[in-house]
Amino acid sequence: MPDSEDPKQVSNNDLRNTQFGGGFVNAEIVNAGRIGGDIYNIHLGQQTVASGNLAQSQNQRERSQQERNSLDQAYTLQSQKVSKIRTALVIETDVSRKFQYEHQLQSEERTLKELGDKLDAIEQQLQASDNFGLAADTTIYIERPPIEDKCYKAIVQPGALIRLKAPQRMGKTLLLEKTLDYARHQGYQTAKIDLQLADIDVLANLKTFLQWLCVDVADSLELEPQLDKHWQEVFGLNKNCTRYFQKYLLSLTDTPLVFAIDNFERLFEYPEIFPQFCLLLRGWYEAAKQGDKIGNIWKKLRLVVVHSTESYPSLDSNHSPFNVGLAIDLPEFNLQQVTNLVKQNELRLGEQGLTRLIDLVGGHPYLVQSAIAHLKSQQVTLEELLRLAPTEQGIFSDHLRQQLWHLQHNPQLGMRYKKVVMTNAPVRLDTEVAFKLHSLGLVKLVSNDCVPGCDLYRQYFSTRLE
Repeated sequence: MPDSEDPKQVSNNDLRNTQFGGGFVNAEIVNAGRIGGDIYNIHLGQQTVASGNLAQSQNQRERSQQERNSLDQAYTLQSQKVSKIRTALVIETDVSRKFQYEHQLQSEERTLKELGDKLDAIEQQLQASDNFGLAADTTIYIERPPIEDKCYKAIVQPGALIRLKAPQRMGKTLLLEKTLDYARHQGYQTAKIDLQLADIDVLANLKTFLQWLCVDVADSLELEPQLDKHWQEVFGLNKNCTRYFQKYLLSLTDTPLVFAIDNFERLFEYPEIFPQFCLLLRGWYEAAKQGDKIGNIWKKLRLVVVHSTESYPSLDSNHSPFNVGLAIDLPEFNLQQVTNLVKQNELRLGEQGLTRLIDLVGGHPYLVQSAIAHLKSQQVTLEELLRLAPTEQGIFSDHLRQQLWHLQHNPQLGMRYKKVVMTNAPVRLDTEVAFKLHSLGLVKLVSNDCVPGCDLYRQYFSTRLE
């Protein structure tokens, strides 16, 4: 709708025959013929991003990027529509029309949220495929003592709970896999769920989520689900999930079970699920402390929770799994660790070259290993890498654009981050904003202030944030 048009003239919430930018958008399925480019049908009620195979071909990745770009434009158009309805609602004086606007606004905001969820899912899948590609080229694991040893010692303790925390792409998942591998060498069973790959429908409500979790863990252990046998509607949802683990998964054998939950932060945006699930995990942890028969069953369970931020919704301290167990805050690589990585990849950067690389990306594990992988394959020289790094021609361009997307779709983050990269001194930000930027790896926390995560980020974002 043109800006000059009367804001009261807002079309109904059926977008099936509404034209935006030369194309048609279906509110139920979001079918677009042309919105600045060819796009694909995007079903809001289903997960169209493949979650099982991260090793996408280049064509598949390009398709996902096109889908993201098209969704991005649909999201922008829907956001504009929501904004205009809000304006109409504010200035409307007729009671009946105001009532209509309120209902229309609720519907359009739901559509906007669904589009946003799909965008997040595609972004997460693209990041996952990047991580897989890097792992394929980088077979060397760099230890960060004494972190690994702490995890190994903790995982063999009855009823253990380990919390791995670090910004995105810091190596949390690799450390988790090392810990699970260690547990398997002890003869333990292991099961892992990655919430980044959970379909949107799975997160629709607590019952669906918990039943999915039960089935997924059973499948990991190559067991039949048996939900019908162990899930009784007379009990509450958390009670049912607890019974399923206690009477089925943990009672079939005396072998300990390590249950890992990766990308736990995805639940932070689901208020119906997050607090109840946290209460459930805390209850399992406390149950293992009992000295009776039930306690002995729960001692066989070891929990590992992996997340990328401290900025989780508030919880009763007695119901939270985030203040018990072993907390591991995964740091960046230090100079010695970067040096070891360079040597193990048989690269000869020289002291000056190594210093210049670290000056650009710091000890950020993903950026360091990505640079080394490209240098090792001789796709680029160090001089070219450093010169092109903060540009769209550089090897980090996909990663930088993904980070830019997050900032552009959260104007508050983008505005605050611009201040960080344009200032030569640490910047004090609101706690929630600081933690969100930190979870993305865009800032380092210096006491209560923020500085850019690395000079690469300072160079790139200082010229791209409006």
